[in-house]
Amino acid sequence: MRQETIELTGHIIDSMILPKVFDTIMEDKGDFEVLEFKIGKKKTEPSYTKILVKGKDNEHLNTILQKLQKLGAIIAVPKDAGIEIADMDGAAPENFCPTTNQKTYIRILGEWKEVKNQKMDACIVIENNIPVCKIFRHIKKGDKVVVGLGLFGFMRSETSTEKPTITLIKEVANELKKIKKLNGKIGVVCGSAVIHTGASRALAEIIKLGYVDAFFAGNAVAVRDIEYEIYGTSLGVNIETGKVEQYGYRKHTSTINSIIRLGSIKKAIDKGIIKHGMMYELITKNIPYILAGSIRDDGPIPGVITDMCESQDKMRELVQDLDLVLMMGSMLHSIA
Repeated sequence: MRQETIELTGHIIDSMILPKVFDTIMEDKGDFEVLEFKIGKKKTEPSYTKILVKGKDNEHLNTILQKLQKLGAIIAVPKDAGIEIADMDGAAPENFCPTTNQKTYIRILGEWKEVKNQKMDACIVIENNIPVCKIFRHIKKGDKVVVGLGLFGFMRSETSTEKPTITLIKEVANELKKIKKLNGKIGVVCGSAVIHTGASRALAEIIKLGYVDAFFAGNAVAVRDIEYEIYGTSLGVNIETGKVEQYGYRKHTSTINSIIRLGSIKKAIDKGIIKHGMMYELITKNIPYILAGSIRDDGPIPGVITDMCESQDKMRELVQDLDLVLMMGSMLHSIA
């Protein structure tokens, strides 16, 4: 029999959290003992309880505790994080602790420390008593890897699809202004839908005004942005009329061919072929950008990174100093 003491504080009675805790333990065939219970005497006063939770073995107990943590329970006497030594390059021990995109702290030598380079779908390695997120391919044999069950939550958005668009746009605009006023940095993840819907020139203006410090996209965004600025089309569709132009698709492929022949987007700008657009503003203002390639790319044009691992590493490096990232039109690149 293994056991652990948990604590719960707050309006745990009227919110029905306490009964849910008891139900969870019993449904998972565990056992419990209430060690301490203080009920708030006023509506504004929190209640508090300390409960001894029991499981048949470590795995059983950890499964129960993981569910209780989702209900707000915390370990009464926290322990240092478990650590195992990596036995090979490029992989973590079997019971590594998976990471999320949420800020994380772990306990090392009795002290809570924030995990650096936080990212999802990775593991935590201790380097000079500092916890750092590492992706699997960066793990080396001998690394100290944090192990044990961790809570996993996928990225959640506070933006409801039912929220009025104008209200949402105002909120985003105000946030951008606030960050820039504090000399913060803003990144943009862009998908080709931004060009298809005719919004690329608005985004180009935002870049021109100095609100963008890093830009993340794929081959398609660069190609269609350039196609739009040269021909007024995106994949051969006229952006103003929404109609497919005669031989329209050739405009798409001609754009790719022209940039390949010139050698770079910058050379097309220098020759006066590209005079406006998102890529024009990014390059003329020396704003760092990453164009990550994919298996579907036409071309791709020069400047697109076709090595997936290299793309990921460069994106992680560029995103570190950003205070806000505006993600639109590409779930693939947004999750990355």
